[in-house]
Amino acid sequence: MPDFDLSIRGGTVVTASDTVRADVGIRNGRIAAVADRIEGAARSIDASGLLVMPGGIDSHVHLAQPTFGGPKMSDDFLTGTRSAIAGGTTTVIPFATQPRGASLRAVVSDYHKEADGKCFADYGFHLIITDPSPSVLGQELPALVGDGYTSFKVFMTYADMVLNDRELLEVFDCARGCRALVMVHAEGYDAIQFMTERLERAGKTAPYYHGVSRPEIVEREAAHRAISHAELTDVPIMIVHVSGREAMEQIRWAQNRGLKIYGETCPQYIALTADDMKGLNMDESGGKYVCSPPPRDHASQEAIWQGLQQGVFQTFSSDHCPFMDGVDGKRSPKARTSFKWVPNGIPGVETRMAILWGLGVDKGRIGMNEFVALTSTNHAKMYGLYPQKGSIAPGFDADIVLWDPNRKETIRQELMHGACDYTPYEGLAVTGWPVMTILRGKPVCEEGKILGEPGDGGFLKRGISPYAAK
Repeated sequence: MPDFDLSIRGGTVVTASDTVRADVGIRNGRIAAVADRIEGAARSIDASGLLVMPGGIDSHVHLAQPTFGGPKMSDDFLTGTRSAIAGGTTTVIPFATQPRGASLRAVVSDYHKEADGKCFADYGFHLIITDPSPSVLGQELPALVGDGYTSFKVFMTYADMVLNDRELLEVFDCARGCRALVMVHAEGYDAIQFMTERLERAGKTAPYYHGVSRPEIVEREAAHRAISHAELTDVPIMIVHVSGREAMEQIRWAQNRGLKIYGETCPQYIALTADDMKGLNMDESGGKYVCSPPPRDHASQEAIWQGLQQGVFQTFSSDHCPFMDGVDGKRSPKARTSFKWVPNGIPGVETRMAILWGLGVDKGRIGMNEFVALTSTNHAKMYGLYPQKGSIAPGFDADIVLWDPNRKETIRQELMHGACDYTPYEGLAVTGWPVMTILRGKPVCEEGKILGEPGDGGFLKRGISPYAAK
């Protein structure tokens, strides 16, 4: 009887804290040994010349999410998780969105029906709170946190999602009581509405003006307001998809004061700029790059790198939110009338890790260990999945990506595995690419070929985050 089901031999194991030449032995879907030499396995994989890293965890993705009258999101759980494993990500955490007036418990039940039996990667759910009624805050949320849905998101913008300041404070206070971690989309709703109406009156309706309607100041103001509310209620918060210096500096200011304020950023803020939204001569193709907050400028990119290097940002997520680039999506008849109707979001779950490696590690901006922390370990710790996920050590799930740090690739749509019909990173040349993705000891993707099956991925009941309120 073999000692191990699978061994990975000859590679260099990279975790958030260590880099060492070692073999990895896997038994019953978990890492059983990390040693100089592993023998006696039913199957052995030669990882010579490759890095052996924890599978990616993307804690900010949108899959099969209702758009409340807008175009349908292009990726469901099947295609979105297929795309994830192709990019080296083995766990995703999408959002169960509460329509106003709906039971949060019913929303979670419906979302499970969308996901069950369809996923190529493991998954959990965040909750999106749009209607913080007394029953939601007093009963449903605390009960759901106890059931393993230990984080939720609130919005400071979007007409169908925005919470006012009193509602934000009540949600923060609830989070403190049930020890949930709150994610905050920080953009000022009224300021955006004001800017949008002013631009439309001036006839400035092309996709490029989406970014003009949401300048950094509205993100900075909202981030500062969210931080103030968090300080008042004594609750930690995670400010997500930070796009540039002004919001980043608000988070750093709070952290320097000892406040438990965390930050997340995304590939679009190191690989795209506002000019991408111009398309060709300000035409409608710029809608492919519309997301919120929008990409900024090169100075903002450098500020994001500073935040990554200095530890302001704990996680690097994709904010994968895909819509087709056609008449049923980014170029719908309604979207052509004004940037405000262009579906808001871009795909990125498959390219997240390659972009951070190619623009970060390969360019000498961050190290390999920081890469693992930003793409896997910190997500697991932040969202109650550690020590099950996020590292390579005995007892952890055998979620592993074999990575070729010298592979040169050009990101292009023909390589993608999701349902969206474009990638906003088309033509971006990177060095560093996933060779094989392993989920709980099973190779599920190799050299871009999907080996896994729908249902390989299972739901993850998450624990209380050590970063949440004590």
